[in-house]
Amino acid sequence: MSSNIIQLLWESFLETLLMVGVSGLIGGAIGIPLGVFLFVTSPQGIVKKPILNRVIGIIVNAVRSTPFIILLVAIIPFTRLIVGSSIGTVAAIVPLTIAAAPLIARLVETSLREVDKGLIEAAQSMGATNPQIIMKVLLPEAMPGIIAGLTIAFVALVGASAMAGAVGGGGLGDMGIRYGYQRFMPDVMLAVVIILIAFVQSIQSFGDWSVRKVSHK
Repeated sequence: MSSNIIQLLWESFLETLLMVGVSGLIGGAIGIPLGVFLFVTSPQGIVKKPILNRVIGIIVNAVRSTPFIILLVAIIPFTRLIVGSSIGTVAAIVPLTIAAAPLIARLVETSLREVDKGLIEAAQSMGATNPQIIMKVLLPEAMPGIIAGLTIAFVALVGASAMAGAVGGGGLGDMGIRYGYQRFMPDVMLAVVIILIAFVQSIQSFGDWSVRKVSHK
């Protein structure tokens, strides 16, 4: 494998890292509050708003149920509006973020459901306000599950970023398609797969370590 190909692999990995990192962070910034909202407004929540909860839930489910490759194409006009282009690494961040946010929201909601209801009732009996219950009871108690959910979301984003590469999104997926498939270079395809596996393993290991650290506290 030539030094030029190795350089391209490194640049493609950095593009994938950028796509996954930025979309994961923005998706988390949207998805975590959205997940909290879905939980607290549910019938089991502390601010029951069933109609609003149902409407938001339907929207979240609609985005989640849309295959990523279809979502990628469907929001091209929106992507162009946001970043001025529908091709490239930066453009791919838009659909990746839209795909990540509802996934993270549902994972956060699921983690919050696992919090002991007795803790919530105890906080309410001591006069804690709803924001205090969220910040001092729900989120701290659900944090291991939330971190585990974020790890799942980041791993899913790695696969989605590779899919985005197939339609001009850049990154390792684009490298694999252009060189490994279209130019019949199986060594490049193998290298791409190995890098992606190592990347996913690194994310998973860091997520597992973070869960253990939070759980010990």
